[in-house]
Amino acid sequence: MTTHTPVTLHRSTNKSNPHEIVRQLNEVLGSTLVAALAGVKNRKQPHDWARPDGPEPRDAAWNRVQFAHQIWTALEAEEGRDVARRWFIGGNPLLGEGTPVMAIREDRHAEVRRAAQAFIDGDVDE
Repeated sequence: MTTHTPVTLHRSTNKSNPHEIVRQLNEVLGSTLVAALAGVKNRKQPHDWARPDGPEPRDAAWNRVQFAHQIWTALEAEEGRDVARRWFIGGNPLLGEGTPVMAIREDRHAEVRRAAQAFIDGDVDE
């Protein structure tokens, strides 16, 4: 079993092809949610980013996409695809009942990482 620490996840996404990372997120979250978390208005932009010959996200959007992929990878490994997707779009008490998608868009990455880890560890009040 692979250990998904913040450092190993960061290293992995930095070594990965940006187009592939966006393609994977589009597949599991959908381009509308990827656009929302990246902070772009055009919900079709993630489709362009996913094309091998397409443009890459600008720096701020790329930071959000990269971070979302790290969190997705950790959640999916521990909880499965369906639970991970619901976690991204559901209100979260550790995020003031906001969604992780919007918290990522707002660059609240430390809060999102703590909320994801608490969920994985089972430290969330039910």
